[in-house]
Amino acid sequence: MRTLPVGDDALLVEVTSGEEARALHAELLRRRAEGSLAVREIVPAARTVLLDGLTDPHRLAAELALSYVPSAPAHARDVVRLPVRYDGPDLGDVAAHWGVSPREVARIHADTEFSVAFCGFAPGFGYLTGLPRRYDVPRRATPRTAVPAGAVALAGPYTGVYPRSSPGGWQLIGTTDAVLWDHTRVPAALLAPGTRVRFVPVDGS
Repeated sequence: MRTLPVGDDALLVEVTSGEEARALHAELLRRRAEGSLAVREIVPAARTVLLDGLTDPHRLAAELALSYVPSAPAHARDVVRLPVRYDGPDLGDVAAHWGVSPREVARIHADTEFSVAFCGFAPGFGYLTGLPRRYDVPRRATPRTAVPAGAVALAGPYTGVYPRSSPGGWQLIGTTDAVLWDHTRVPAALLAPGTRVRFVPVDGS
């Protein structure tokens, strides 16, 4: 574990894996809930956790260096089910990369339970893990200038759903009508770190 000060009242904690980041995030949330950690924001990423709004970042850094971080608890919250049409323009390329048929890509993806490791890139965009490492796929050599909202995409070990139209270089395998971000909803984001997610095929896909 490596800690780096960020400004006067924030701390970035680096770990070696996504699983360690998830475990640290869960432990820090637990400490804040019980009142032993005063912090405004706890933001997980791929292999880091940012703590913002600390009164004494240096003291917390020293405490964390001596702390035991238990494994992240099993997800207890309900599963968010996203309807998906496996009709993406890169479905064939992903199938070729995996060495299976496009229909098998859809089956493998829909049979997987995902969890949101962290959020970023755009409001409502979650980085979902769950597929075995053998299904990692590279980003496109040439990113698209516009990916439509609702596109279900793969890149590296992650699955993501574009909450709005934006440029992007992920491999597009499907489409969902689910609204990932709605500023009139509480909370606005459908997905948050730790959320369990299943993709449910529709229209015979």
